[in-house]
Amino acid sequence: MCRMLKRVLLVIVAALVVLSGCNLRSTSAPTDTPFPTPDIPRIRFIFPENNSSVIDGTDVAVELLAEDSGSGIAKVQLIVDEVLQGEGHPEVSPSVPAFSVKIHWMAQGIGLHSLTAIAFREDGKTSNAATMVLLVIPRPTAAPSS
Repeated sequence: MCRMLKRVLLVIVAALVVLSGCNLRSTSAPTDTPFPTPDIPRIRFIFPENNSSVIDGTDVAVELLAEDSGSGIAKVQLIVDEVLQGEGHPEVSPSVPAFSVKIHWMAQGIGLHSLTAIAFREDGKTSNAATMVLLVIPRPTAAPSS
């Protein structure tokens, strides 16, 4: 009898395990079908690092990398504190799939500065803006000689 009871309990437990893993009915509301992200250019800062510091009056070579699997990158812009500082264009053709460029910015004005980069296709389609912050610190003064 004990053996028979164990088998029945084992069958019940196995059935509960199987049924708990099977959910044929959904009690939640239907969800929207997700749409793929549109294929747009991408851009990112390579140098300097976000939240780093530079000395006032330093020529900062901002290095950017833009990529586009569609028609390619035609132009990259660097904007500092909402003012266009410069742009770069590929030299080998009107647009390229990947484009690395250095755009120089003279770090001026003690405090935080917002740097924004945008990549463009030939048709004008833009990347999402990549933004970083740099802290411009005062130039150290020389200690008086003894």
